[in-house]
Amino acid sequence: MKGVVYKSTGSWYIVKDETGKFWNARMKGVMKLDDITSTNPVAVGDTIEMEIETGEAETSVINEILARHNYINRQSPRHKYQHHIVAANLDQSLLIATLKEPRTSQGFIDRFLVASEMYHVVPVIVFNKADLYKNKELEKYNLWKKMYEEIGYKVLLISTVKHEGIKNVVDLLKDKTTLISGHSGVGKSSLLNVVFPDMQLKTQDVSGWSGKGQHTTTFAEMYDLPGGGRIIDTPGMREFGLVDISRQELSHYFPEMRERLNNCQFNNCLHVNEPGCAVKEAVGSGKIHEDRFVSYLSILDSIEEKKY
Repeated sequence: MKGVVYKSTGSWYIVKDETGKFWNARMKGVMKLDDITSTNPVAVGDTIEMEIETGEAETSVINEILARHNYINRQSPRHKYQHHIVAANLDQSLLIATLKEPRTSQGFIDRFLVASEMYHVVPVIVFNKADLYKNKELEKYNLWKKMYEEIGYKVLLISTVKHEGIKNVVDLLKDKTTLISGHSGVGKSSLLNVVFPDMQLKTQDVSGWSGKGQHTTTFAEMYDLPGGGRIIDTPGMREFGLVDISRQELSHYFPEMRERLNNCQFNNCLHVNEPGCAVKEAVGSGKIHEDRFVSYLSILDSIEEKKY
């Protein structure tokens, strides 16, 4: 029997079968997964094959994970050198960001975009809490909107409190499987409760918000949307740690750099201090935004090369 994983609690999974029935499922004890070294080999969004267990409780056993067409990965919050599959089989990823209470850094946004590029998931940046923004925040928003849209990313501004810009989000979500991410306190659950009031997701009180949020859990959960489509809600993330990426390949996941790589004098150019660098030349002439280049250098500096 085929099913789709809607929730993971570590050892047990909630799976929806092809008839729409939900099952508690566990992984087959001897199941070996080729090339999977993540902390969660079965991820929300996975399509699986399962068999029903006989007994009093109606449970099932997952005996095969079908091929994923994509997934998003991040550094495991608990194990620096392991990765955690956030979700699988996605049409797009929505990053909910805020410029105030709390403030989402450009570094966090750019790491999320790099992860989306790495795993071939279309990203959208949604800035929430527009009702709190004064001139300073609006100037920053307009600057970032221009910077990201010039690269090819979609950027939206919304207010869940005033219900502004919500229709744009509803239109985006329709008939797609969408991963929703962001720091704790940016209003992910509030947004989903405005868009789909019947869902009544728990919202987190952010009064006295003191930093980058806390990991309450590392597990995602998928919901069916009334008008068609599914969303995968993720816990608030303190940071977005990249995994399985080398210093050499990082620039391939910055679209504005990727289109210029062939023009660099050296094919192993890291765009730091090499001569004949087309990327640095584009930064100097304003064709690549300086803030994005600074972000690239910061991520580059954080990548530890594997020692064999």
